[in-house]
Amino acid sequence: MAHRGPLSAPKRPGPSAPARTSGAPQSLSWPRSRPLLLLLLLPLLPPAAGGAEGRSSWPGRPGPRAWVTRLPPSGRAEPGGQEDTQVRDSEPGAPGRDPDPVWSPGGDLAPALGKERRARAVPVAGAASRAQVWLISTSFVLKGDATHNQAMVHWTGENSSVILILTKYYHADMGKVLESSLWRSLDFGTTYTKLTLQPGVTTVIDNFYICPTNKRKIILVSSSLGDREQSLFLSMDEGATFQKHPVPFLVETLLFHPKEEDKVLAYTEDSKLYVSSESDLGKKWILLQERVTKDHVFWAVSGVDIDPNLVHMEAQDLNGDFRYFTCQIHNCSAQSHKVPFPDPVDQGSLTVQDEYIFLKATSANRTKYYVSYRRSDFVLMKLPKYALPKDLQIISTDEQQVFLAVQEWNQADTYNLYQSDPRGIRYSLVLENVRSSKQAEESVVIDILEVRGVKGVFLANQKVNGKVMTLITYNKGRDWDYLRPPSTDMNGKPTNCQAPDCHLHLHLRWADNPYVSGTVHTKDTAPGLIMGAGNLGSQLVEYKEEMYITSDCGHTWRQVFEEEHHVLYLDHGGVIVAIKDTSIPLKILKFSVDEGHTWSTHNFTSTSVFVDGLLSEPGDETLVMTVFGHISFRSDWELVKVDFRPSFPRQCVEDDYSSWDLTDLQGDRCIMGQQRSFRKRKSTSWCVKGKSFTSALTSRVCKCRDSDFLCDYGFERSPSSESTASKCSANFWFNPLSPPDDCALGKTYTSSLGYRKVVSNVCEGGVDLQQSPVQLQCPLTPPRGLQVSIRGEAVAVQPGEDVLFVVRQEQGDVQTTKYQVDLGDGFKAMYVNLTLTGEPIRHRYESPGVYRVSVRAENVAGHDEAVLFVQVNSPLQALSLEVVPAIGTNQEVNLTAVLLPPNPNLTVFYWWIGHSLQPLLSLENLVTTRFTNAGDVRVTVQAACGNSVLQDSKVIRVLDQFQVVPLQFPRDLDAFNPNTPEWREDVGLVVTRLLAKETSIPEELLVTVVKPGLPTVADLYVLLPPPRPTRKRSLTSDKRLAAVRQALRTHRISFILRGGLRILVALRDTEAGSQRPGGSGGYWAVVVLFVIGLFAVGAFILYKFKRKRPGRTVYAQMHNEKEQEMTSPVSHSEDAQSAMQGNHSGVVLSINSREMHSYLVS
Repeated sequence: MAHRGPLSAPKRPGPSAPARTSGAPQSLSWPRSRPLLLLLLLPLLPPAAGGAEGRSSWPGRPGPRAWVTRLPPSGRAEPGGQEDTQVRDSEPGAPGRDPDPVWSPGGDLAPALGKERRARAVPVAGAASRAQVWLISTSFVLKGDATHNQAMVHWTGENSSVILILTKYYHADMGKVLESSLWRSLDFGTTYTKLTLQPGVTTVIDNFYICPTNKRKIILVSSSLGDREQSLFLSMDEGATFQKHPVPFLVETLLFHPKEEDKVLAYTEDSKLYVSSESDLGKKWILLQERVTKDHVFWAVSGVDIDPNLVHMEAQDLNGDFRYFTCQIHNCSAQSHKVPFPDPVDQGSLTVQDEYIFLKATSANRTKYYVSYRRSDFVLMKLPKYALPKDLQIISTDEQQVFLAVQEWNQADTYNLYQSDPRGIRYSLVLENVRSSKQAEESVVIDILEVRGVKGVFLANQKVNGKVMTLITYNKGRDWDYLRPPSTDMNGKPTNCQAPDCHLHLHLRWADNPYVSGTVHTKDTAPGLIMGAGNLGSQLVEYKEEMYITSDCGHTWRQVFEEEHHVLYLDHGGVIVAIKDTSIPLKILKFSVDEGHTWSTHNFTSTSVFVDGLLSEPGDETLVMTVFGHISFRSDWELVKVDFRPSFPRQCVEDDYSSWDLTDLQGDRCIMGQQRSFRKRKSTSWCVKGKSFTSALTSRVCKCRDSDFLCDYGFERSPSSESTASKCSANFWFNPLSPPDDCALGKTYTSSLGYRKVVSNVCEGGVDLQQSPVQLQCPLTPPRGLQVSIRGEAVAVQPGEDVLFVVRQEQGDVQTTKYQVDLGDGFKAMYVNLTLTGEPIRHRYESPGVYRVSVRAENVAGHDEAVLFVQVNSPLQALSLEVVPAIGTNQEVNLTAVLLPPNPNLTVFYWWIGHSLQPLLSLENLVTTRFTNAGDVRVTVQAACGNSVLQDSKVIRVLDQFQVVPLQFPRDLDAFNPNTPEWREDVGLVVTRLLAKETSIPEELLVTVVKPGLPTVADLYVLLPPPRPTRKRSLTSDKRLAAVRQALRTHRISFILRGGLRILVALRDTEAGSQRPGGSGGYWAVVVLFVIGLFAVGAFILYKFKRKRPGRTVYAQMHNEKEQEMTSPVSHSEDAQSAMQGNHSGVVLSINSREMHSYLVS
């Protein structure tokens, strides 16, 4: 349901949940008079709470565990408590416990065995009158364990009647177990025997572990009171006998191999990893690795890793960096380590889950997420470009697909749900604003639940405008609908709940104790059966926890209780058991044998008990359950076995079943490409489904339809309407025709049409939105995005230190490209396949100084260059250079460096302009300069603070002439503006592309620059083409401006953002924007008139003067004609206010560094 923890957390009840697995108990502090805690355990059995099946990060651990707090009777008042009292009083009594002792072989005298209680269940109102259900309840008290405040329970299952219970007194202040008892039952929990491991010696058991492939194999971990030594007790016969083996370390947790029973890993309290295998299991231990990250060790995955003896681990190297290592358990020396990911990773980020390996790496204040599919090379996970994740959580990796929850840059308490392609690389949005909440230890709970038993069905709570509403999907997130409310309540009265103003909403919470159900309960063995707590209304209400049930996978719902209950399914859902979630003692359980249509009650004990947990045999295939509890806070543990088998005397046959068809809320039977039918027991049949029962009846493949496809990466669903509801359109930042980054000359690539079939959808024929994809030849593309860096992202090194230069190329052909490398100290070389192999260039600078490292990549199609200035002294975070893209010659231009985080008065800025090796130094983040010659000039800035140095570089076009058209956008765009350089660049590119297409002006002559900050505005730079003798530049320029203004004035330039929001690009009124508060329009009018008067007087004097000097007059006329030819005339229309001539005024984008920084860090 929910997932807890960082990306690195492995697949668990919510794929990144904190360890609900075995290991040392958590440190809790409470006095003995406070409520006790029950720690329950069942190996390889998913928690009783609803949600996706959890998988431990340590496969082979005993299974889910959690704490249950026993609240005193004075706790919260229970609604409906009086009703329960009345039910108890009206029910026939039952005999009390009989203290007759029973002797169990191999152990002590069994204490206080209760007398068997046979009782006929009492039907509640509405129950079938024919219900003659006979139950057998047997109570057993663990005498002598009244002081023990924790318990671990293991039911072997699989035709075994053995149950093991470990009770212990855990002292929270000391952080250790002081007393323990181990109990064993051979008859499904009717009687228990207390085991003695060492006669005459007090043995304290901390934990026990069950082998997942051979549940007869059990390891107990014991320790001395001084914590100076530990021992392991190994059993091969389900705890009948044990052998003691001392260990030279303190065990934190054990990890059995998921497929081979003779291999186990031990993680110690000092972060070391040991292995024991084969005939020496538990006896001999070999050290594999030190400084290992807890809970980030994984055995090989069967069917994916070739070597079953492989171990994946995250550990620290000698430099203190965390890295991802693999090794073979029989050869795990430092020399034999393999490092599948070359760079350091974030601590606690490694996750090995099914076919995928996930990790994240942070450098230069930017976190990148990587994935490896079936152990291939790691690649960047491609989320939508401007998701800009703050946090990322794995929901599931079932069926060769990754479900991902991403908290984007503008989200606080919600996450967006994404779905991947089969390789886990490209992600598409399937649901926005899923509610999340913070839990203890900074873990995160996300309100999404996979409905078990029917693939493709999920429930999620979406939070919009403060309202939380429950949604359901039947096709893995392609379509979502609200839950239909029932027409009547549990008493048959109308609910008066009608869509669209009222729906059913459910709480999607995990229970703290895995042996009591969460707020929603589903099981793989009971497809279509969902029982959950929630309310009817316009939104989810936290304090309302009415119980609702559906037996057709959410198509129809019924109310069954007015308060929340813990739920347990027996015999594939043939019997549903419910016990009220309350802090007061109980003796009544409710059950249904007809999928919740009718309910009966049963006194499972004669004395009310505080219920701590429910347990059934693994697989929920039998009709036997156990209730764990205590009579008072100082009493012994009491276990009550409830046996429903007498009521179902025979095995079901085919005539005992009916069928039901799976449909969505619209009644469509074709779900995930097939029509599916399931079997269920008839309400008139009193028989046992048994272990061999299969619920799936028939399935028929459907023809493909539009609803079987979702939007591919880079595309988004159009706004909902009848004609375009299924249409996927490319995002503004995505060009579907662009070849992929790894497209090599001579190969082909497929251009996406915007659709891909939902993973695991099995439809055939019919509509194929992916049909006839465009097969394109990979072109010979020039190198673009060339980068040179030092491994580790530093640009300052020490003399004599080995420097590893890494050259990366984002786009362009790499096989035919040559790379000229100049390291600045005389070393020059030519390389081929430099970026293809990924091998770094190793170099060592002997003398201090600043070295200009340049890499020029060139092929037939073009070239690119990257420059890096290396400071050799001592080793500095994020820096962005803000400049205008074009400037006039001999005009002042501001160069602004934005540093995050800022270090005023401590940072030295180095400015390199052009190819100069002598930088300009400043203590301010802004310098002003001029360019005398036209051309492209590269500006590089470095910020140095202490031993840290960062760099950014931009290219400025210096032109004789250009024109600027101010642009504006609707205020709606501000909400989508993360104020990052990449976002501004992409918005500018899409505006330029649209204008070029609309006006037929070459795209290279238009540059749109989006300015930093809010509101979002931009300047359009209109550049002049190369001079042509037969063409007058002034006329061409005038036509271009007119075409641009006409396109903007007629509202033909627009693009679409997420959710169908259309952004219209328009002209910006520069005069309105230049007014200041307190200014006066009359004042400026006077100034303008005065200036015009001065010009008139000057013109008159000049006219008189020229009449007296004929030669001077001729020169002035010739000069004027030349100037008109070089300069485009300025229109005196109203539109001229928005076009400024670059030859006489230019445009200087002056960025106030303080304002810019204050906005970026806000």
